[in-house]
Amino acid sequence: RKAIRSTNSASLSCFSRPSGMRLRGCDSSSRISAFASSRVSPWLSPRVSVASPWGRPSDELLVGLLEGQRCVFLPRHGGGHRIPPSDLNSRANIDVLKRMGVTELISLSACGSLRENLPPGTFVIVDQFIDRTKHRIDTFFDEEGLVAHVSRADPTDAALSKCLADSAQRTG
Repeated sequence: RKAIRSTNSASLSCFSRPSGMRLRGCDSSSRISAFASSRVSPWLSPRVSVASPWGRPSDELLVGLLEGQRCVFLPRHGGGHRIPPSDLNSRANIDVLKRMGVTELISLSACGSLRENLPPGTFVIVDQFIDRTKHRIDTFFDEEGLVAHVSRADPTDAALSKCLADSAQRTG
């Protein structure tokens, strides 16, 4: 975990990719996606609808460039912050991002802390987390005949986390 002082409290999860998918880190050939609250002001356009065999994603995707970096933004709780955590269709959300060529997934969350050394305004890049969301499908491997074991021992990508921490330190 890396804590960085910032003007906004937030945490980042930098999810690892399936084995065999090459990490391209922070170079301009990567396509980055941010899952974030619908209250985060989108900076990209146009809006794109993408179909998924897993159902409807939370919202349309916003695509474009941010300082030369190709980005795709998906409001995790949908426009108007209308979808509760237990009803998020994570499989559809991840699938449509992959269909858009996303190679790096960054999840933003606004949250608080009960630790004095993490006061409001601290930006945290997590390396572990506990998902306490209940009653939601949390795997792509739930059909009969399709069995896979995916380790959650290291749920975030260390290289992407370092890239984000370095960027945050540079920008203050």
